[in-house]
Amino acid sequence: ILCVFLTAFFANKVEHESRHCNGKGLQRQGSSAFDRVYTANQNCGHAYPTFLAVLWCAGLLCSQAPAAFAGLMYLFVRQKYFVGYLGERTQSTPGYLFGKRILLFLFLMSVAGILNYYLVFFFGSDFEIHIKTITSAISPLLLIP
Repeated sequence: ILCVFLTAFFANKVEHESRHCNGKGLQRQGSSAFDRVYTANQNCGHAYPTFLAVLWCAGLLCSQAPAAFAGLMYLFVRQKYFVGYLGERTQSTPGYLFGKRILLFLFLMSVAGILNYYLVFFFGSDFEIHIKTITSAISPLLLIP
């Protein structure tokens, strides 16, 4: 639900900037401020399907608490990226890099959950407790910039 609210906030910013710059409905051509807002919105929109896929996989296959924490951090980072993009484009770089790191963490959680499933299926070894302990210990490290 937070993802939907954040996307609606971004879309509202685009509409507001469009009306502010042009005075008419949504226009794709406008000032550089509108172009920045529109591009930041498009970049965030293109990243959400990947984020949602790895978030669900990490939560279902590995551990829900670290996945939820990483998901909340990712939404915060996307907000930081969007606001940074409204200034100068170089201000959005830290948010972009931080978001990539969170996506990598969620992807690795998903891979660990899949590997654990196959270890249980083929060898009867279950490392679920160890994987949950490791991901719970590593997830606070996502706060380090």
